Amino acid sequence: MLNQVVLIGRLTRDPELRYTPGNGVAVTTFSLAVDRPFVNQQGERETDFIRIVTWRKQAEACANHLRKGLLVAVAGRLQIRSYEDSQGSKKTVSEVVADQVKFLEWARGEQEGRGELGDLPGEEMNVSEDDIPF
Repeated sequence: MLNQVVLIGRLTRDPELRYTPGNGVAVTTFSLAVDRPFVNQQGERETDFIRIVTWRKQAEACANHLRKGLLVAVAGRLQIRSYEDSQGSKKTVSEVVADQVKFLEWARGEQEGRGELGDLPGEEMNVSEDDIPF
């Protein structure tokens, strides 16, 4: 089975960082405005607003470096989940759980000293020659 989503869009607001109760895992949510690749009957381009969820170090990096209006690319999977709200009504949410978030723009002043645009900061990967299969 395959569940893969790739999006490029602009943040509609600053990311919201919180930590899960109990184990304190970082989770950040934000919304992307993604233009549709066609125009409607009135000649206007429509936009979808898609909720994005990131976890752990990537969540903290998104909260620290992303801002409303910045252009980003997101790769991940579509998740549909249900929950009960405080009034007892069942709600359904569609969201993309991001595996990768790539900066396509930086906030003013953040680009200095970073080199070229790229992935959000994450864990360094240590690979020895024994790990390489060829």
